[in-house]
Amino acid sequence: MGWTLVLAIVQIFLHSTLRTKETGAAYNAGARDGGAPPPGKVTARLERAKQNLFETLPLFAAAVLAAHVGGAEGTLTLWGCWLYLVARIVYVPLYALGIPYVRSLVWLVSLAGLVMVLYALLSNY
Repeated sequence: MGWTLVLAIVQIFLHSTLRTKETGAAYNAGARDGGAPPPGKVTARLERAKQNLFETLPLFAAAVLAAHVGGAEGTLTLWGCWLYLVARIVYVPLYALGIPYVRSLVWLVSLAGLVMVLYALLSNY
């Protein structure tokens, strides 16, 4: 779980660093009252990849916490966590490079990791 949070921070910094290069540090540090230029392709993709992580991250965190509290920590939970994390790491460059289909497949693998944790939790009762 902790490494997944590190990934979230890395994705925030990746996007914000590229966006600052596009808008300039003065704009980023200011009130941003004026309109910003549209983001570049890679910056926009990294933003979408970050938002995609943030859609499933609360579910993943809740599942891991519930598995811990519910005493469902075991091989299935461990592998589910690693599968989720590794797939989410692989997902970032695939999205940034604009690689279709494989990116979606990798997203499904991360979802499978989440489902593994949920299955371990639910089968424990």
